[in-house]
Amino acid sequence: MRTHLCGTLRSEDVGTRATVCGWVAKRREHGEHLAFIDLRDHTGIVQCVVPGTVDVRSEYVVAVEGEVRLRPAGTTNPDLPTGEVELHDCTVTVLNAAEPPPFPVDDRVDVDEVIRLKHRFVDLRRPTMQANLRLRAKVNSSLRAAMDRQGFLEVETPLLWAPTPEGAREFAVPSRLHHGSCYVLPQSPQLAKQLLMVAGVDRYYQVARCLRDEDLRADRQFEFSQLDIEASFVTQEDVLSFVSEAVLDAAEAATGQRPGPVPTMTWAEAMDRYGTDKPDIRFAMELVDLTAVFATTEFRAFSAPCVKAIVLDGGAGLSRSRLDALTDRAKALGAKGLAWFKVTQNEDGVTGIESPVAKFLSDDEQSGLVAATGATVGDLILTVADDYRLTCHVLGALRLELGGRPVSEGPYAYLWVVDFPMFDGVDDAGNPVAAHHPFTMPHPEDIDRLESDPASVRSQAYDLVLNGWELGSGSVRVHRADIQARIFSVLGISDEEAASRFGFLLGAFRFGAPPHAGFAVGLDRLVAIFAGEDNIREVIAFPKTQSGWDPMTDAPKPLAAGALRDLGLQPIPKLD
Repeated sequence: MRTHLCGTLRSEDVGTRATVCGWVAKRREHGEHLAFIDLRDHTGIVQCVVPGTVDVRSEYVVAVEGEVRLRPAGTTNPDLPTGEVELHDCTVTVLNAAEPPPFPVDDRVDVDEVIRLKHRFVDLRRPTMQANLRLRAKVNSSLRAAMDRQGFLEVETPLLWAPTPEGAREFAVPSRLHHGSCYVLPQSPQLAKQLLMVAGVDRYYQVARCLRDEDLRADRQFEFSQLDIEASFVTQEDVLSFVSEAVLDAAEAATGQRPGPVPTMTWAEAMDRYGTDKPDIRFAMELVDLTAVFATTEFRAFSAPCVKAIVLDGGAGLSRSRLDALTDRAKALGAKGLAWFKVTQNEDGVTGIESPVAKFLSDDEQSGLVAATGATVGDLILTVADDYRLTCHVLGALRLELGGRPVSEGPYAYLWVVDFPMFDGVDDAGNPVAAHHPFTMPHPEDIDRLESDPASVRSQAYDLVLNGWELGSGSVRVHRADIQARIFSVLGISDEEAASRFGFLLGAFRFGAPPHAGFAVGLDRLVAIFAGEDNIREVIAFPKTQSGWDPMTDAPKPLAAGALRDLGLQPIPKLD
């Protein structure tokens, strides 16, 4: 139906006849003898000159045939790639009429998100959304090429699966043939890909669809896509290399520039310096340990296991109301309070501090505070004293609020975070809780302390972070029955429970499981950052709202009585 795409016509096409198809972006008439149509498809817009009048409206679907000519002098449009040319003496064929769109198909118009999602089929015509979807396809293609090049085999795993031990709430699918039983939609292909390693696939990958029934936010949807990989006879360093190669290929495909090598940081260092296991390393404002400075303090608020601070350059000018707001924020995050200190200088040029609590500190403590933080005149020091985890958490959050920038804003700062704790807290029965999942291999240097000091055991788990967003996580897996049994015992999982929950995997391991490790990269987050978006909904064709609602289809909806009956289900009133 067409010989050219709208956005591809250039001066070298002058003199040829072209047929283009698309949607009417704009129509302008000059009296009764001339009309102009801006015609749009996914490649861009071209101006079409029609003799006489033409009966079309915005978003009509039309085919236009005409001769490519240079625009008259003084009428070129430098804002359009096709701005030097136009189609002349055009004939217009209406392929489909259209009702007026609910909002202009224009990136310059701000539209309520619910209205956009209700009419997503119109919203996706906007140039930015078209670009985002095509960027996503380009990233997917580059990731697949990188995995193919590194010897990985693409294998599809089931969407109807059994419950998995990954911690998130799952979507259940009631069975029509087996009343009272359910499949679940996979949180990830975790167990399936480990079975593929037992099966000798050696190196697996998949652009996988995953589903988790979790609260939605800017970087989370019920449905998401990930580059999922697993490999046999590899080390942690091998996996980091595989993934880095793929992600840097994707960055080059998306931006035209290849980032440098991805640095590595241990979990302990990330928490100590940035207060989070997914640090944004695009800016400094690192946490400073002041515990030694206040080791013998008589100020009760600083008599805590850990005292840390951050420094806001030039922050001494913050108003008292802003400082009070920061204190309230620290308390909301769990801190007992927030001590602030403005670094000042008197008329004699002597550096000092101004703070409501300065009078409770000795001269040595005041000078030690300034020296340890490296603060200079005009800076603001914010200090929290509590247990280590809480202190780091509160200051890490304040650091992002005071110095952070949009996640999509350059430069792209990748970081591998390694050596995560094997366990994270305890359950109601006093048993340690797996920080990752129970199939993560302990760090070889710590495995002897599994039973005696589980809180000190590191795992061979690792995360990839980009601009403060966790792109994905992975680990070296347990493949030995003796180590798996010890981990289950520490977690308080009996042999019977292990057989019930993970029997098919453990049974497969008895037939020869190779050492293996894997990872998964969140594609929605990766593409959103490349696209300059701070919300993954902008790079997903048909997302849900933050409440989990689809305004376009009005899903979720009740099932008809007959469908419920076939599934052996009966609705019950919602409990308050």
